This record gives sequence, C-alpha cells and structure tokens, in this order.
Amino acid sequence: MLRVLPVLIGLALAVYALVDCIQTPEEEVRGIPKIFWIVLIVIGTFVGPIAWLIAGKERKLPGRRPRPRGPLGPDDDPDFLRGI
Repeated sequence: MLRVLPVLIGLALAVYALVDCIQTPEEEVRGIPKIFWIVLIVIGTFVGPIAWLIAGKERKLPGRRPRPRGPLGPDDDPDFLRGI
C-alpha cells in the first residue's frame, strides 16, 4: 500500500491541475500558452502540476477586493457642491 500512495497522490495532483488548467480562461494563464501548460501537466509527473499550481495562473487572494471609492463627505461630493 505504501508503494501505491505516491502514485495515487501524483495522479490526483495531475488530474486536479489538468482540470484547473482547462477551466481557466486564456487571459488568466501566465507564462506560456495554455496548450503548453496542458502538455506539461500531462507529461511531467510531479513537476508539471506543481509548476501550474505555483506559476501557471493568476491567483486572487480571498477577501482582498478593491474598495469602491466614493465621496467621503459632502465637500467631496460634486453633486452636492453643484447645488450650493
């Protein structure tokens, strides 16, 4: 069983990375074109999937959305200043 575990981990990692790569839009892929990432994931045993997960796609940090910038007070609001 212990001999099979690295093979199963590598297979699961490759399947996850391959599905993630296929579902990623082309404009979010970094480095090389998407088709080459797919080939690298399929051919590379551990290196391809790990490279995709680290450097292949733009990752967005959760909870880090840009805050909408709006007027802070009435003196910064152009509509309010027009009405004066």
